[in-house]
Amino acid sequence: MIGLFWRDSRGGSMGLPPRGLFMDFLTIVLLLLAAVASGAINAVAGGGTFIVFGTLSLLGVPPVVANATSSIAQLPGYVTSTLAYWSDIRRLWRHALLLVAASALGGLLGALILLALDNAAFRALVPWLLLAATALFAAGPWLVRWINSGDRRMPEPLIAAIQFVASIYGGFFGAGMGVIMLATLGLTADNDYHRINAIKNLLSIVIAIIAIAVFISGGIVSWPHALVMIPGVAFGGYGGVWVARRVPQPVLRAVVIAIGVVLSVYYLVT
Repeated sequence: MIGLFWRDSRGGSMGLPPRGLFMDFLTIVLLLLAAVASGAINAVAGGGTFIVFGTLSLLGVPPVVANATSSIAQLPGYVTSTLAYWSDIRRLWRHALLLVAASALGGLLGALILLALDNAAFRALVPWLLLAATALFAAGPWLVRWINSGDRRMPEPLIAAIQFVASIYGGFFGAGMGVIMLATLGLTADNDYHRINAIKNLLSIVIAIIAIAVFISGGIVSWPHALVMIPGVAFGGYGGVWVARRVPQPVLRAVVIAIGVVLSVYYLVT
């Protein structure tokens, strides 16, 4: 039978699968489909983390491990979306250095907090985190309109402090992180949505890389799952343009919101 073998030197201390257990072909196919869907949804509407985290959870991966593994799987999507804004980032990166530093420190703290929790403690938080992320995602279009209207200029140090708090959440639990940062960065003097989105994508990479380094050092990543999903997310992100031309964005957003609600209820009742 086709399969990928689990290998982990910690022997399952964080709930990782034991040695010798393999993923069957159907599991691999399910992970690939979830990864492709996640990449496509992130490229079009955002919220793909719900797909990956939910699939890993339903496959029996412990919550802490599912969260860490999801972070690795989503990184290619952050990179490709950032490259799409490369011309903007080359002009803006010097002005974003304070935000980059705040994001790195916040992402580090959030990841360390996750690493300090066991699966039982994190699992108790998951439904509430999912509900909050789902609510933020549902409010996304309203937040985008709010970003593009009015005058909400705030001092850069205060914006960096708010970004630091947002990055703690991002390092701890990535779902909804992009929506939070769009709202945070919307408080700057720059009301151009595309420039704000470019910086958001850059900061997402910073948070993800820092958090992933912590998760890898802590041994809480399920590499077989991650390695299966990474190419799927990358392919889905590339194909997101095709999806965008054929599927109305409100439909995709409704699907993501429904998944968030179902996952929240699942964790509340199980």
